[in-house]
Amino acid sequence: MSRLRALMFLLMQVCLWSLGAQNEPISWDSESLLSWSDFEAVADTKAEAVAITSSGLTFGYRVKQSNNTIISFTARVEAQFYPDKSWVKTLAKKDTVLKHEQLHFDITELHARKFRKELSALRIDNNLKQRIQELYNRINLDLDRMQRLYDKETDHSLKEGSQLQWNKDVRQALNALKAYSHPEISREKL
Repeated sequence: MSRLRALMFLLMQVCLWSLGAQNEPISWDSESLLSWSDFEAVADTKAEAVAITSSGLTFGYRVKQSNNTIISFTARVEAQFYPDKSWVKTLAKKDTVLKHEQLHFDITELHARKFRKELSALRIDNNLKQRIQELYNRINLDLDRMQRLYDKETDHSLKEGSQLQWNKDVRQALNALKAYSHPEISREKL
């Protein structure tokens, strides 16, 4: 009987783990593109949009101090996609729409790289924490502006020429910042 209980407990844990894993954020990865199955939220049938990609930047950092002076820091910045907040209307599940939504996620990664680049250039002193927060706020504003401009200029993927240009420009920008593709950076005071 105890063997049966142990097996049932294990089975229950696996089921709970798999249910919880479905809504976990997806970190951006150049080798892994979004699929419609990643869009788990219920579509807003009253919205003009046919799909919504919910993505954003997550970051954290640690500072090391000596004699009340910051001497180094480590930061981790990731572009993440949120399945439980992203949705698509059933009739809109087309490749062109999915590619448009993927580029929203790519734009988020582009800003993660910009953030990492600027973090790696920060002067290390006792104002570091304030400057990191200000930088994060500015990068998020820039990200929001670019996402809105992207939708406006492509008319949400309907303007094919503009969509192709955005695809090319974002790909080039990501390649230009390839040195900042790793989520973690470390800096020491010189």
